[in-house]
Amino acid sequence: MSNNYFKIAVLPGDGIGPEVVNESVKILKVIGEVFHYNFQFMYGLMGAEAIYQTGDPLPESTLKICKDSDAVLFGAIGDPSFDDNPDAKVRPEQGLLKLRKELGLFANIRPLKTYSSLIEKSPLKKDIIEGTDIQIFRELVSGIYFGEKFTDEEGAYAYDVCKYSREDIVPIVHMAFQEAQKRKKKVTLIDKANVLDTSRLWRKICKEVAEEYPDVQLDFMFVDNAAMQLILNPKQFDVIVTENMFGDIISDEASVIGGSIGLLPSASIGNTNALFEPIHGSYPQAKGKGIANPIASILSTAMMLDHLQLEQAANKLRESVEYAIENKYVTVDLNADQPYSTSEVGGFIADYIKFSEKSYYNFENIKIGKSTIV
Repeated sequence: MSNNYFKIAVLPGDGIGPEVVNESVKILKVIGEVFHYNFQFMYGLMGAEAIYQTGDPLPESTLKICKDSDAVLFGAIGDPSFDDNPDAKVRPEQGLLKLRKELGLFANIRPLKTYSSLIEKSPLKKDIIEGTDIQIFRELVSGIYFGEKFTDEEGAYAYDVCKYSREDIVPIVHMAFQEAQKRKKKVTLIDKANVLDTSRLWRKICKEVAEEYPDVQLDFMFVDNAAMQLILNPKQFDVIVTENMFGDIISDEASVIGGSIGLLPSASIGNTNALFEPIHGSYPQAKGKGIANPIASILSTAMMLDHLQLEQAANKLRESVEYAIENKYVTVDLNADQPYSTSEVGGFIADYIKFSEKSYYNFENIKIGKSTIV
């Protein structure tokens, strides 16, 4: 990685993945032009599309592209034909799990914040969610998803083993505390320590690590209570850290607070590699219809720019997204009365990055629903 040249692995994936990733690539090309960066895009197959074409959800050629890149931009994974077939031996999700393991992506980071202009889209009351700003750190390559699995030949008995070691837990806990130091200085560990030995190990290690961060408050919450508290009082949380399965569930629950899962980005970080993806699924029902919300992918791209230490470009991208949201230049999930297509939203954001207030979009016309090109 040089100061202005970056190799980006692009994995469009399944369903709406290619559509939202296309908008992120479009925007990166404009950022390259405006900020004088050179992004080289290397495309690879993963997921159901990779199975259809190669029989493998993560072909070796794709893995090589990812290992040779400065960052990975990923779309979505999943296909109903596999979801509805319990006997399928090869599944799209296996590709993503393998990629996380191969790249050593041990920490998944999911930011959640509310936008004032979209608060009415949330199923929760304004006074409950206004001002919510949470960072969720989920351990990504251990736990029950990666433990030993077994199903007997008759299909009458099965188990999944959940294992954690100190080496699995310490790095992500440090990341959570370091992030909290930049924010409100509070870390909440979500676990089930009243029942699970693995959760008791998490608690023990969190207490040890906390001693190195005396300026950060550490508290604990059982996962069932945390699921309730996210709905009752999400503003009580600052930084959450948790194990793999709990993080998977809690972060998806938290996504509802903001009003649309199509708004939420994520980063998966390792010691030498990083992958950026929206948290929404492949949403196959919307494939090819131009209605998919690209903002989660675009904000994931902003997280990628942060990772590449291109903070000025990342901040400009976030500013442009907020401008689109404030002006209701959004897809149907956020504005059913006057929706714009996936590519129109991406184009609006790209144009604002390039021109800002001098954009060729007529913003007054946007507000009253007229043609936006003058």
